[in-house]
Amino acid sequence: MTRPGFIHRWEQDLKGRADFRNLDDTFLQTLKMLSPGSMLQTGLENILRARTGGLLVVGDYPEVLALCNGGFRIDAEFSPAALYELAKMDGAIILSHDAKRILLANTELTPDPATPTTETGTRHRTAQRVAKQTDALVLAISQRRNIITVYRGDMRYVLRDVSVILTKANQALATLERYKNVLEQALSSLSALEFEGLATVHDVITCLQRALMVDRVANEIELYVAELGTEGRLVSMQLEELMMNIKDEGALVVKDYIAADKADLADEVMESLARWSSEELLDQQQIARALALGGSNVNLESAVIPRGHRILHKISRLPTVVIENLVHTFGTLPAVFNATIAELDAVEGIGEVRARMIKEGLRRLREQTLLDPRI
Repeated sequence: MTRPGFIHRWEQDLKGRADFRNLDDTFLQTLKMLSPGSMLQTGLENILRARTGGLLVVGDYPEVLALCNGGFRIDAEFSPAALYELAKMDGAIILSHDAKRILLANTELTPDPATPTTETGTRHRTAQRVAKQTDALVLAISQRRNIITVYRGDMRYVLRDVSVILTKANQALATLERYKNVLEQALSSLSALEFEGLATVHDVITCLQRALMVDRVANEIELYVAELGTEGRLVSMQLEELMMNIKDEGALVVKDYIAADKADLADEVMESLARWSSEELLDQQQIARALALGGSNVNLESAVIPRGHRILHKISRLPTVVIENLVHTFGTLPAVFNATIAELDAVEGIGEVRARMIKEGLRRLREQTLLDPRI
C-alpha cells in the first residue's frame, strides 16, 4: 500500500536525523560547562583566537593524575587569562573537576597506547585515550583547524560557533512544530476512535511513531540549548511552549495499550523504544511486538481497547493517583465512561464532587473530539 505523501517525507526525515539517543545528563552538563557565558568557554575562545592549540583535562581524579608526568604544579584559582597564558606551553593543563582551579600545566599525559582511538593527530589521540581510560572531560584545541573537540568516555563531540548552532536550533524548532502538528492530528483521530470503540493497532502504532519522532527532535534541541548557554534562552522558551501539551503523550499511549502482563514495564518499554534506530521505528510490526500486542505477525487492523490513561489526563485537576485508581478499578476507558456517579464515587480518592467532574469531563471531551477532532 502506498503511503501518503507527508508520511513518506516524514519517514525520509526520520532516517536522516542525527542520532541523539545516547546523550545522557552527564554529557548535557558538560556542554553547559562549555557554553557561552561560562569562564571556561571564555578561556577556550582566547586560545582559539590566538591559534596556539591546547590539551585540557577537567578532573582531578587519581586515575587522571596517575597519567601526568612532569610539568608545573599551579594549584591556583581558574581565570580565562591564566588559562590562555598557560596554553602557550606545549603540555596539557589539568583543571579541577568543577573547572574552578588550575592544578597542573605543561604536563605530559601518558595514556595506555593500547587504548583504541579513531583520531590521527598526536594531541587528539592522547585526548581520546585519556577520556576513555579515566572518563574525565578532555578538550583538544586544534591549532591548525581552529576547532575544539570534546571527549568524555566513548563520546566525541565538536563544539560549533554560536551562529551555526542558532541556525540549526531554529531549523529544528521549525521541524518540531511541523511534527507536533502531525502528532496532534493523529492523537485527535485516535481519541475519536477510542470514544467510538474503533481504535486499531495501526492507529496506536502510528501515534506512537510520531510521538517518538517529536521526542527525538526535542532531545536534539535540548542539546542545542545546552551548547548555547546564555544565548539559548529564547530557544529554550520556544521548546517549552511547543512541548507543553504533548511531552508525555507517547508514554501514555504505551500505558494505554501495552499487554496487561507487561503493564508494569510500560516505562521501560518506552525508554527502550526511544533508543531504537530510525529504521526500527518505521517497522509497525516490530513496535506492536514490543507492546506484546500479538505474536510474530500482528494484525495491524485488529481492534484494541484503551485503559484510559491518556484521555483521563486531559481532565483538569485530576491527580495521577486518582487516574491510576480508576484504571485499576474499571480496566478500560469505555468502562470508566459508562460508569455511574455512584460507581465512580466508590473508587478510592474520589468523592461525589470529583465523580461528577469526571463524568462531565469525559462527556465534554467526547463531544469536543467528535465535533472537532483537534481538541
